[in-house]
Formats: sequence, structure tokens, C-alpha cells
Amino acid sequence: MIVKQTGTFKRYVKKMYQQEKEALDEAIQQIISDPSTGEMKVSDLAVIQVFKYKHKVQLYSLAHAYLEKELVLALIGQGTPENFYRELKIF
Repeated sequence: MIVKQTGTFKRYVKKMYQQEKEALDEAIQQIISDPSTGEMKVSDLAVIQVFKYKHKVQLYSLAHAYLEKELVLALIGQGTPENFYRELKIF
């Protein structure tokens, strides 16, 4: 399986602390093991699935799209719930 990252995702991860990155890596491993995990979105975000995980007490959302034809897991965005969906609509 090929895992691709968007530029926004890479920049966001670059700013994270090491413990946050480790929690993110665990979430990504869960998605790779079962790409159907997460909640399918509707309307504008119909292709995107959102997987929610916690690090300490903070809830994070990780958006991904799994394209079966190419076996590509595209990591689109990650962040706290405040402006998460508004920023996803930009993609």
C-alpha cells in the first residue's frame, strides 16, 4: 500500500511535538491495517473518511481517502475539531 501526504499535512506534522507524532503514527498504523476505519463523510466531503483519536486529553481528527483502484491511502488533514472540516473543504 502506498501512503501519500498532502503538503498541508506535512507542514502540520512538522510542527508537532514528538509525543504527538507517535500518537499520530499509531493512528496511521490502525488506518493502514483497516482502511475502512473512520466515519464516512457526506455531501462536499463524500470521498473522505475521518478517524478520531486521542492524545492525552486532546481529541484529534485524521482525514484520509482510500482509493481502492490504486491502493493509495492519502492523508489529507489532521487537527483539533475547531476548524477541521472548514479547512478540509479547501481540498
